[in-house]
Amino acid sequence: MIGKTISHYKILEKLGEGGMGDVYKAEDTNLDRVVALKFLPLAMTRDEEVKMRFVNEAKAASALDHSNICTIFEIDKTDEGQLFISMGYYEGETLEQKIKQNPLEIEEAIDITIQIAQGLDKAHNKKIVHRDIKSANIIITNDNVVKIVDFGIAKLAGQTRITQDGTSLGTATYKSPEQTLSKDVDHRTDIWSLGVVLYEMLTGLTPFQGEYEQAVVYSILNEEPESLTKHRIGIPKELEQIVNKALAKNTDERYQNLEYLIVDLYQAKKEPKKIKINAQSPQIPTIAVLPFTNMSADKDQDYFCDGIAEDILNDLTHLEGLQVVARTSSFAIKSQNQDVKEIGLRLGVDTLVEGSVRKVGNRLRITAQLITVS
Repeated sequence: MIGKTISHYKILEKLGEGGMGDVYKAEDTNLDRVVALKFLPLAMTRDEEVKMRFVNEAKAASALDHSNICTIFEIDKTDEGQLFISMGYYEGETLEQKIKQNPLEIEEAIDITIQIAQGLDKAHNKKIVHRDIKSANIIITNDNVVKIVDFGIAKLAGQTRITQDGTSLGTATYKSPEQTLSKDVDHRTDIWSLGVVLYEMLTGLTPFQGEYEQAVVYSILNEEPESLTKHRIGIPKELEQIVNKALAKNTDERYQNLEYLIVDLYQAKKEPKKIKINAQSPQIPTIAVLPFTNMSADKDQDYFCDGIAEDILNDLTHLEGLQVVARTSSFAIKSQNQDVKEIGLRLGVDTLVEGSVRKVGNRLRITAQLITVS
């Protein structure tokens, strides 16, 4: 294949291979640029399901325009009928290669996770679920820009399932519980896999281990991951809470969208500020948003209550001159019935937001209070 010209692409070198095809570095002779070509194995061209999945990769990724998602240029086929995708070529290394050298610095791991989350959030807003997020599918360019690659098993929402019953896709180590059971998945399966990747960046290990695939699957379904602090000292408590929430086995207890995860990551990244109080340097106001109380008989409203508090917290984080406690910290005191002064002292804030939701029939009453702890 090396040195061969296919269409207007001259093959330069082989970059890698995987279950969905081989990848080559090539020169686009029409536009004088370097690209990556991903070829579907010729032996698979008779498999209509695999061909459809391969074409779906191009359609899914080309529908996205984001700095953290690999650019797709076109899909074509060779004279022999072998399908291939032309995509962006990036100088750098995969996240898997980077982790193998050493676990990442905490701040770097957070930065990379934020970039991955931003790219995935764009996909999710387009109703596209990646379903195979893993460190090998993340490229870190020489400019430290994250690129998500391989939407080969992405599922477009509302699309007929490509896989046959009982067939699950993805790498076992990174699969969500619902994915290992071959259930229908939504965007929250990507959030789980991203939690695995973050755990891996911080420790050099994946959270669910096993000597063979079924052992890994058992661990995913039945076991909790070992604490990050068991493998590494200095992990902020807030960051461990973020990882644990992303890896919640129940999808309803997981992050419900990536915006909230991104907000928490930015909060975990902030270093505590030592504030001197004087006339020239007033103290920066601090605030925490507590989970709203469900006053309804229907306990299913708990998720709605949490969602209201999360939206308020998200908006407050965008205000200049206001220090907002991360969601993972403020929600940790849920149902503990502590006095507001005790909560303020525990969270290190001078102001709290709390509220309640009551639903009766079709009527909904929401109350909110802004409380000065002192």
